[in-house]
Amino acid sequence: MADERCGIQYAVGRRGVPAPASFRRWIQTSLGVLERAGGLTLRVTDEAESAALNLAYRNKPGPTNVLSFPFDPPPGWSGNYLGDLLLCAPVVAREAQAQGKSPRAHWAHLSVHGSLHLLGYDHQDAADARQMEALEIRILRELGFDDPYQDFDAPDGNPLLTHDEPQDVHVFQR
Repeated sequence: MADERCGIQYAVGRRGVPAPASFRRWIQTSLGVLERAGGLTLRVTDEAESAALNLAYRNKPGPTNVLSFPFDPPPGWSGNYLGDLLLCAPVVAREAQAQGKSPRAHWAHLSVHGSLHLLGYDHQDAADARQMEALEIRILRELGFDDPYQDFDAPDGNPLLTHDEPQDVHVFQR
């Protein structure tokens, strides 16, 4: 079901960033659980690139954890390319620390989350958010990770955000 074409690009140093094999496993498991296939490119980047793309495509200032760019095939296209994902290494590291999660678990979560966006899932309303969150939990459990939305507080004592309320979607669509 899952297609093995998953390109990984690093625009930052590799220290503290998962290996290509880990990203591929997380993405391919996401596709496999949903019985979907397709290729994609995942790019790990810095805050400057993330901020520039976030501003250009979402009109939002500053970097963000994940951006998803679904592929809109031209007429007659017979390939199965899903699109591009961009993960911002410094934002992912800060969020993992602030949320009291292991960096690896957070990288996996955002890889799964972005993959679901490429497959058309979003969290613009509460029902869609619940559906997407349930899929993320299911996929992450299959990968051996805990529920990223479990109800616990961050180390600073503040509750973690969940998809109980609609969230801003980080997907560029034409």
